[in-house]
Amino acid sequence: MVLGLLLAGAAALAMVRYFGVGQVLGARADQTHALDAAAYSGALVQARALNLLSFINRAQVGHQVAMAHLATLGSWALFGGHEARQLGQGNPPAYLIAMMFGPSHGAAYASASMAAGRETTAAGFGALAQAYAAHDRLVHDTLFKAQQDIVTNLRRSRDEAMTQVLNRSYPDGNYALDVSDDGLDDYLTLQGGLSLSGFVTDVVARFAFLAPRNETARNAWMFNPRCPHLRHELRRRGETRLASDGRWAVTDTQSYHALRSNKWIGCYYREYAMGWGWIAGQQATGHDMPHVQNPPDNFAAQDFWRWVQTHTDWDIFSGAANPLANSRAAAQRPLWSMRGLPGYFDVRQAGQSKPLYFSARLVRAIASGERMHTYSAAETYFQRPQARADRRLERQNLFNPYWQARLAISPALRHNTQVGS
Repeated sequence: MVLGLLLAGAAALAMVRYFGVGQVLGARADQTHALDAAAYSGALVQARALNLLSFINRAQVGHQVAMAHLATLGSWALFGGHEARQLGQGNPPAYLIAMMFGPSHGAAYASASMAAGRETTAAGFGALAQAYAAHDRLVHDTLFKAQQDIVTNLRRSRDEAMTQVLNRSYPDGNYALDVSDDGLDDYLTLQGGLSLSGFVTDVVARFAFLAPRNETARNAWMFNPRCPHLRHELRRRGETRLASDGRWAVTDTQSYHALRSNKWIGCYYREYAMGWGWIAGQQATGHDMPHVQNPPDNFAAQDFWRWVQTHTDWDIFSGAANPLANSRAAAQRPLWSMRGLPGYFDVRQAGQSKPLYFSARLVRAIASGERMHTYSAAETYFQRPQARADRRLERQNLFNPYWQARLAISPALRHNTQVGS
């Protein structure tokens, strides 16, 4: 009986011991699961933030495309309005354009009458300019500031999400959470807007409406035996481009270049400006096409070729531009409100080949009074849902919203879970 009692006591003691160990193991498993859920939630907050930054960057490019279209429409409105005025004055007359260059050109010139007055009502301070200014305010005052707020508050938002998940498991808040190995500080970088110029230009090149508008028509018959290779020309020139300061600059001109000849300079082109338009920002002082400031309204007081020789360096013998129309476009341009390309956030070069990683440690007092330490780690990574069509490797970036979250291996997980006082 004594031996039996001793064995029963030993068995009871072993059971109590095993029960205590089971409680510790159960608490450790629960704490590990809670910390894993919190770490994954933190990585998911990061992924959502990076995806939102990507969507904003894409929206910024989309707004630039819209602004390029608006500026081009504004230039066309100026162009059409001025051409309607020249048509009304018969300088040059529509029948002459039709006779020289064919009925299609004559009809197009004659149709400019429907654009009378558009150069002031639509492009100066009207709906197009106001729509452009609204886009400009949105990209700078709303979207860019939203990006700044997202990046500034990202760590706090992540840590708050992790705390909320842990509070579901431990409502008493009796725990300590420590986040380390945090790569967030060196992962993102603020880029100047001008560094986006190449990408915006590539996207804009996809739109035919924004393509260069350059065409030269020549009449069919010889004008003068002294220059049998030259013909009267109708030159249409137009361009939508992103200037070096990140602002849109749009020009549209058309001129009739009548071939003339005299004994002093031989054959030359006498330009009759038919239509012109130029949209630029308030900081713009000129464009890189040949032009002069404040050209005369007419050349009744002086021959065109003499004025060119005296005041310009234009090539009126074999030129390809519309310098007189350019000059009038520059003199009569409306200056739109333009602040250029906004700044944006992207992944630092050093982070383009690695995920955004952090590790976490949770310390909590268990029933025995001891403190239990558990560890976890998570990362936000970039992965396309399917391979690129060109099979090229795409580095991590903030223009494609392919950011996801997953648990990772923490260095501390190589060691056993520590239980200590």
